[in-house]
Order: sequence, then C-alpha cells, then structure tokens
Amino acid sequence: MSAKNLSTVASDLIESYGNTAKNVIDAYRAGGERVVGLLEQRWNQALKQSRTELTAETAKNATAAQLAFSAYYTKGLNMTTNGAQQVVEQLVKVLEVGVERAAANASLFEEKTGVTALNTLAAATAPGALALSKLAAQIEQKSAELATKIAGDDVSTASVKRTTAYSQRRKAA
Repeated sequence: MSAKNLSTVASDLIESYGNTAKNVIDAYRAGGERVVGLLEQRWNQALKQSRTELTAETAKNATAAQLAFSAYYTKGLNMTTNGAQQVVEQLVKVLEVGVERAAANASLFEEKTGVTALNTLAAATAPGALALSKLAAQIEQKSAELATKIAGDDVSTASVKRTTAYSQRRKAA
C-alpha cells in the first residue's frame, strides 16, 4: 500500500470518527429535548394538582417561571450542541488537510531521496489501518442508529414521531 492509499484510509477513518461524533451530539440534543418535554409535562401535572391551593397570580408566575427555565435550557442546549458540531467539523477539516500534506510530503521525500522507507512503513501499517477503518465504520453506523432511535425517528419502535414542547417552540420560532 502506498502512502497515498494509506492517506485515503486515514481520511476515511477521520471522516468516520467525525460522523460518529456528530451522531453522538445529535443524540445528546435529542435527549435534551426529551428532558425538556418530560420536565414540562411533570411541571404542568404538579401545577394542575396544586392549582386549587394557589392564587391566580402564583399559578401565572409558576407557569412563567417554567417557560423561562425551559427557554434558557433550550437556548443552552442549542448553543452547546451547535458549538460542538462546529468544533467537530473544523477538527475533521484540519486533520484531513494534515493527512493530505503528510502524504504529499512523504511522496516528495521519496522522490528527492530515493528512499522508500515511508512506502514500506505504509505497507506495513495497512492491515491495521484497514481493520481500524472497518471498525470505525461499524461504530459510526451504530451511533447513527442510536441517534435516530433517541430522536424518535425509528419507525420500528414508534409509529408516530413524538413531538416535545421544545421542538414545537423551535418550529414556531
């Protein structure tokens, strides 16, 4: 395997790790959205049960406080997950450029010196790199399935996608 082919495998591996990280971030976001929905449901149940003991103003303030907490939580969730997505995208770009430059420099080194040590090293590491790439692709696929399942898009577990209050507000905004 040449250094160029090894760089292709390395780039595929980097892309797979990047996609896996994005899937984990998506799962985190979906889980956070579910938490907001569950907290809103629980809050509304508790408020409904105790409404007869509360003044109208207290009930109104409790509802306003709950909406404010949800809004801050969802803004924080969006900011952190969007930021994490951007970090992963930039890191993948930087690493891919690094691999491309390393492959180009290896080829240039072999052309200038006539020494094929880097090509030999690439051939020796090829089986491990390919095995790692296949494993990373499997992990990426499983993480995508998990993110989809957490988001409620898995039709095998639910016939209808659940919508949380958070996702409803996000669509309305």
